[in-house]
Amino acid sequence: MQRIFFIVVVLALVSAGAASSSSHRVRAERPSSDPTAVLYWSQVAESTISVGRPPASSEVLNGLVHAAIYDAVISVKGKYEPFAVSIRRTGPTSVDAAIAAAARGVLVTRVPGQASAVEAAYATFIGGIPDGPRKANGIRLGRAVAGAYLALRSDDGFDNVVPWVQPPPGPGVFEPIPFNSTPVDIKLKQVRPLAFDDPSRFRPDGPNALTSSDYTADFNEVKRLGRIDSAERTAEQTETARFWTEQAMVFFNRNLRNLALEHGLDTVETARMLAMVHVSAADSLVGCWEAKFHYLFWRPQTAIQRADTDGNPDTVQDATWTHLFLGNHPEYPSGHACFTGAVTRALADYFGTDRVPWSLTSTVTGTTHSFDRLSDIRAEVADARVWGGLHFRKSTVDGDLLAKRTTRFVLQHNFG
Repeated sequence: MQRIFFIVVVLALVSAGAASSSSHRVRAERPSSDPTAVLYWSQVAESTISVGRPPASSEVLNGLVHAAIYDAVISVKGKYEPFAVSIRRTGPTSVDAAIAAAARGVLVTRVPGQASAVEAAYATFIGGIPDGPRKANGIRLGRAVAGAYLALRSDDGFDNVVPWVQPPPGPGVFEPIPFNSTPVDIKLKQVRPLAFDDPSRFRPDGPNALTSSDYTADFNEVKRLGRIDSAERTAEQTETARFWTEQAMVFFNRNLRNLALEHGLDTVETARMLAMVHVSAADSLVGCWEAKFHYLFWRPQTAIQRADTDGNPDTVQDATWTHLFLGNHPEYPSGHACFTGAVTRALADYFGTDRVPWSLTSTVTGTTHSFDRLSDIRAEVADARVWGGLHFRKSTVDGDLLAKRTTRFVLQHNFG
């Protein structure tokens, strides 16, 4: 994303290079301010963006809001370079008011269906800040940040109506489930990412050839374990598959807020961690959906029910096969692998290590899964998508690779 700098009065910003994040540094710093405002507006974004919206497009908007929150914080507090927008503050400025005004300004415009809920949250929050110059300056600064972001994203393609045109059915060709329905989030294939211009920049190489031995192995794995009534899938595997079916933006955003609290991150660090994660995930998902609609690969249910057409003598048709869970968009690459790969890699960059213990809760199962390493989360998600009948293994591998490449670019060029 092009950086915009609005100068009101000079305020020196500490360079990001002089304040790079690492596990020991983050934990050692004594919090200088309460992160309540960042966490509050992160929750407001989560609860309003997710209404009637799928996970991938939800995360694109969530990344935008968290980038605006981060730049509002940096404009007031300094320490790092902003992601895209710097508003030089005038006089004493309330960072909480700036956060609220920035988040509110983006949300009411980009999520107009929830504007009344956002305005109610804003009135409650801003009313708790004492009146005076600090509050007024914070509101002015936050509004300026929001305005700059809205201008930057005015032509991002997110609100375009993109029609679905079914390609001729055939071996390997995606068809919506149920048939003739509109695939989920088709518009994302042409949305401009937050940190770069071309959504196809990190497109993976594509699914396995239908007649390959690798495809045969993946086909047989999901056929055995992903069927709704599989006799081979264990109760633990079923629970794991169910665990990861919560709306992914809501799931990760909630658990990330808990992680920030657990590590005692202050306002600046909470805003930075959330922006690094959500911008990386947003751009990974835009790239993921571009790849999905480029390759248009069939999902396991279609592949297994029509295996007699794929030209592979080692894949046996089962016309009665039905998945445990449904994903109504092209199979390759895995959206959840793209999402999880970005979240965990951005966190590893922020903390300076893959060894970040994290306990995640799912409202679907009401259970908690605890991990010692972030990479262990990626491995479980890959298994879960196969066990749920959603993906071939190759799709999870390549989705994770797309996330790795995207996240590396986003963090090196915007959060260095």
